Amino acid sequence: MAITLGIIGGGQLGMMLTEAAKTMPQHISNVIVLDPTKNCPASKVGAKQIVANLKDEDAIIELSKRTSILTYEIELGDSQILKEIEKNTNVNPSPETLRIIQDKFIQKKFLRDNDLPVADFISIESFIDLKTKITEFGYPSFLKVRRDAYDGRGNYKIKQEDDLQRSYNQFKGKQVMLEKFVDFKMEVSVIAARNTKGSIMTYPLVENIHEENILEMTIAPARVSKQIVNKAKEIAEKTMEVLRGAGVFGIEMFVTKDDTILINEIAPRVHNSGHHTLQSTKTSQFEQHLRAILGLELGETKLLRHTVMCNILGPKNFQGKYHAIEFENTKGVYLKMYQKDEASPQRKLGHFNVVDVDDTKDIKSLIEKALKFKNLIKFKHV
Repeated sequence: MAITLGIIGGGQLGMMLTEAAKTMPQHISNVIVLDPTKNCPASKVGAKQIVANLKDEDAIIELSKRTSILTYEIELGDSQILKEIEKNTNVNPSPETLRIIQDKFIQKKFLRDNDLPVADFISIESFIDLKTKITEFGYPSFLKVRRDAYDGRGNYKIKQEDDLQRSYNQFKGKQVMLEKFVDFKMEVSVIAARNTKGSIMTYPLVENIHEENILEMTIAPARVSKQIVNKAKEIAEKTMEVLRGAGVFGIEMFVTKDDTILINEIAPRVHNSGHHTLQSTKTSQFEQHLRAILGLELGETKLLRHTVMCNILGPKNFQGKYHAIEFENTKGVYLKMYQKDEASPQRKLGHFNVVDVDDTKDIKSLIEKALKFKNLIKFKHV
């Protein structure tokens, strides 16, 4: 029997989950999202919407009463409320998994305790504590907010002693941690899925290029050795085993200069670096997430075509409504806009995938083609 799905968050990820749900009418009849922005992206593709703050306890409870299974597109929901709701409504990924991941210090400690590789880190309780403990890591090091930070927000690179007071003041009143700087040569990620029956599948390792802490480009597959691919897959599978909980997870990693792999962060949801799967694999990460939380057999994850994904971000000096972004119909280029009404600097407004339709496996040409199309994108005020 088809169920009603609830999603906390109705942004672009909620939108693409809703679109995936519409292709599975035998399993999902309706989608309801909770999002503070009226006419959020998910609502524009058929989801019903509860307009409320993501942490609004009453709104979360209302959402749970109207749905059979609850999931989320952003990890800002109240895990304690979700734990209470779990008594009557299926919630996946599990509230306990969310609790662990929401606090970066708890997340890193959990990973380290389970013998998974992470950079050195330590909790910071005061400015004096920071001054004392940074001597263990040296410069540069990262001061990070433990909760409610993503896309690089809440990170401060401490390059020298003069930065200590400034960095601490920036996050005043928030719990913080100190992390040792990792001199990496590449950022990579694995999109992994675990269904309610414990079956685990991973997508091929991808390479991520960031600009100002926001993902600019994902290259599938990553340009690394077979040994690194296998090691990253092994780490991702072990991570899914110890975290438990069903759904798709984005596992971000660093590849260091000596080819060591360290987990950077984990997102308990569909992930920006998995957008390539909309065209590159038989089962997109969005369909996979739904399969996982519904307890269905997981779909195929084999990379069918080399693909480069580029984010479309709001320009630095642009704020407000904008004319629709369009591409001429071009072989192997797939544009996906998120139907957000207004642009602002660095806001994620869409993405496009450049697919190797001729199966040349020439990553360099795909990157060049992607950059060419990126340069064609112009924002104009309405």
